[in-house]
Amino acid sequence: MAITNTDFQNIALAISAYSDEAYTKAKKLNGTGIVASDQRIDLSGESFIGQFRWYKPLSATVNVASLNTATAGTYTSISTDVADYVKTVRTFGAEQVNMQEVVSKQDGLAKIARDFSEVRAQDEHDALLSVIKGVAAHEVTLGTTSGIVGFDTDGDAAGVGMFCDINALGLHGAAATGAGDARKLFDASGMGAARGERLFRSIGAAFKDDEPDFMYMVTAPEVMAEMRAANLVDETTVTEGNIEFTTIFGGKFRLIMTRANQGNLSGEAEVNAQSTKTTFIIKPGSIASAAMPVPTPVEVDRAAASYAGGGSTNVWYRWGYAMHPMGYDWDGATTAFATNASFVAAASYARKMDALNLGILPIFHA
Repeated sequence: MAITNTDFQNIALAISAYSDEAYTKAKKLNGTGIVASDQRIDLSGESFIGQFRWYKPLSATVNVASLNTATAGTYTSISTDVADYVKTVRTFGAEQVNMQEVVSKQDGLAKIARDFSEVRAQDEHDALLSVIKGVAAHEVTLGTTSGIVGFDTDGDAAGVGMFCDINALGLHGAAATGAGDARKLFDASGMGAARGERLFRSIGAAFKDDEPDFMYMVTAPEVMAEMRAANLVDETTVTEGNIEFTTIFGGKFRLIMTRANQGNLSGEAEVNAQSTKTTFIIKPGSIASAAMPVPTPVEVDRAAASYAGGGSTNVWYRWGYAMHPMGYDWDGATTAFATNASFVAAASYARKMDALNLGILPIFHA
């Protein structure tokens, strides 16, 4: 039977009130400023995908006025485009044998209800990380010539991907050919802030004068350890909502550590074999997200005759959402809800926006 809306509200209160699970305090990507809501995403359409219209950045034509010729000035064209996004629905269920409580004194369904918010948050975190990794993989496939290899690199040129490879020829010197000359994101031989020169050169060449005031750095524990060992972590922190961020370089980068595999793309011909790690530099609001209402988000089913009449109770939670990287088209499957495997696939995306307006910069390093 489906529970009433009042019952659902009570369960939601129980979920948000407390949890008896010893969950990690790791920051979830979906709870940071990387994610922004977008009112243009309408999840009520009759399809697995949807579209929203956006204005392309202006390429302004500025005329010089004249007093001696009546020739008309040239107009600036204002054009729009349509971006495709994909929906996904996730479910989470649990079963309790009713008579178990007689022996264990534990209500398993109550426990799983209390933990539901953590399960959903982790699922959305994993999906968002998959999106970021998918965008990185897509940009590598575009880089048939190279990634960003200099301050004069045109990210929109054919064969250029929106990524930086610390070990590639160009921006940071000769290409690394062995473990002895492989370059990390931070230079241990530098002094003070100079240790972060590779990072600043990478973002300066990629974003140029469109570089924002601050960005998020999504990176692995070993890279975080490098920053701490190099004494690069700021003494002060930045609080955003209810999340406190450790920062580096005077708050320029808000650090997010994730234990998930960052997506080693060194097997691709466009990425140097010595680059085995990936760190993502992400502008605020680079992922558009929207929650999708689903029928019967919480449903309870009771089987009285099961377990020799002892009975069992099953509860299912359902939620849906769209997560879309700004500047890209969904180019994956359009006949099913998106899985994390489809989110992470390079073929699921197609770049639509100028490179300087993109928000995700993968940096490959040792």
